[in-house]
Amino acid sequence: MVPLYQIIILSLIQGITEFLPISSSAHLIFFPKVFGWQDQGLVLDVAVHFGTLGAVMVYFWRDCWSMTTGSLNLLRGKVTPGGELFMKLVVATIPAVVVGAIISYYTDSFLRNVTVIAWASIGFGIILYLFDRFAPTKFSLKHMNFTRSFIIGLIQVLAFIPGTSRSGSTIMAARMLGFNRVEAAHFACLMSIPLIIAAACETLYKLAKNGNHHMYKEAMIAAGISFVISLGSIGFMMMWVKRASYGIFVVYRVLLGVGLLAWVYTTG
Repeated sequence: MVPLYQIIILSLIQGITEFLPISSSAHLIFFPKVFGWQDQGLVLDVAVHFGTLGAVMVYFWRDCWSMTTGSLNLLRGKVTPGGELFMKLVVATIPAVVVGAIISYYTDSFLRNVTVIAWASIGFGIILYLFDRFAPTKFSLKHMNFTRSFIIGLIQVLAFIPGTSRSGSTIMAARMLGFNRVEAAHFACLMSIPLIIAAACETLYKLAKNGNHHMYKEAMIAAGISFVISLGSIGFMMMWVKRASYGIFVVYRVLLGVGLLAWVYTTG
């Protein structure tokens, strides 16, 4: 049985970090390692994923509705802006699905190393700063085409290295291509939808395979906390990038990486 305090803390971590460019996977890996917690299990993994999925779909409900109706129109041979956006997200998701399947088939134990997380947090934080500081700002979401979507999707693959950040890698790629800060964050959040669905489905499959169906109450708590916190986290980021740069997140990433390296080398 996972303690209630651990469920609450992990749900808070997932909710805060999923959409900010600071790597949710890094935090969910190193927190249990640092504090010696037991694995939270597949049920809670599914719950927090559904919580964050619900949050991004509620926050960007207009886009989600437009893509839903647009995808149905595509089946009837009619192309709408929502249908185009849907297809661009599909194209952007293909590289991550392919690479994710390969990693899942083999092993990612090396990538879950805290030292790897620390250096990735520092290194990709600096790269994010450079692109955010010096890349031109000339595009909005209406300029997103299939080529740019695929390039962002390719760069998103780097997020399989914990500490890189899925949100951070997509924002970095969008800024590199010249999209403004708000639209970069907007598209990064939308790109999370198919990936969270894929991750949740994979975890549900493992759950069904293992026959582990208990902890429903804990799952409801985890999903609820991650939903509320994710909603606030998205709102904070979208509000912040309208007024300022991604520098605050870069500073956090560097401090996090330095702190983790200090912990690794002092504890052995």
